[in-house]
Amino acid sequence: MIQFWNGNKSTIRQKFEWQALQIALQDHTTKGQLNNDLTDYPSAKDEGLVFSKGADVLVTVAGNKKFTAGSYTMIPQPLCHGLLGCRILITHKERQKEFYQLDEVQLKQLRIGIPATWADADLFRANQYTVIEQGNLEERLLAVQNGECDYMALGANEASAVVKQYAHLTPDLAVEPTILLYYPFPLVFYCHPKQHELVQCLSQGLEESIKNGQLNQLFEKVYGPDVQAAKLNQRRVFQLTNPILPIELTGYQSPLLPNKQELGECSTESR
Repeated sequence: MIQFWNGNKSTIRQKFEWQALQIALQDHTTKGQLNNDLTDYPSAKDEGLVFSKGADVLVTVAGNKKFTAGSYTMIPQPLCHGLLGCRILITHKERQKEFYQLDEVQLKQLRIGIPATWADADLFRANQYTVIEQGNLEERLLAVQNGECDYMALGANEASAVVKQYAHLTPDLAVEPTILLYYPFPLVFYCHPKQHELVQCLSQGLEESIKNGQLNQLFEKVYGPDVQAAKLNQRRVFQLTNPILPIELTGYQSPLLPNKQELGECSTESR
């Protein structure tokens, strides 16, 4: 039985990553040989120890500092086109117009809410954003609703879905339509360092699923409508640096990012 740890993330990410694993291993396992473990762990330390608790494989952002060097083997094939690094904002509906005119310096001065243990908290701090890191996803959404934080920044693959998922608790939140924060933040598979056969099977399966189009078909099915609705090419782009990006992925850019000419015209480099 292969144990896939799939906790501490949004429901839509859990769905995509579980199905991506099944596609990648379809020629090597049967459905009954995979277990989808949705356990949420309360601390970054607990998450970083999941391989010692029986996990064989998981999906996380490349370079995630929760996992110490040597505790995993990374498969450096980005999943879902680097979409998680294309961040759009969730704000209070009554503050939407305020964000339309903000430049990057002004946005940095506002408070971004990030759940405790999320890997992008350090990234935003490294780019001089004002970070309030605590609680879980639900609590940070409530903090934006109540004015304790000014906004959240979620992947374009999950922001709209999260707003809908929590509408019963935070009915005054909405996706902000004008700003795109971008940083290279690819999702990859991490495997138990002793699972050599699994690493080989996953690497081969991912390569094949990319060639035959299955992985892209899954992307379009799960994320396509939200990505289209996000209208990334029509947004102002603020580009951040990612200090934890592994050397294997140096220079990676999401193919979903506006083209270089558009990026040069509307983005600002983080200071």
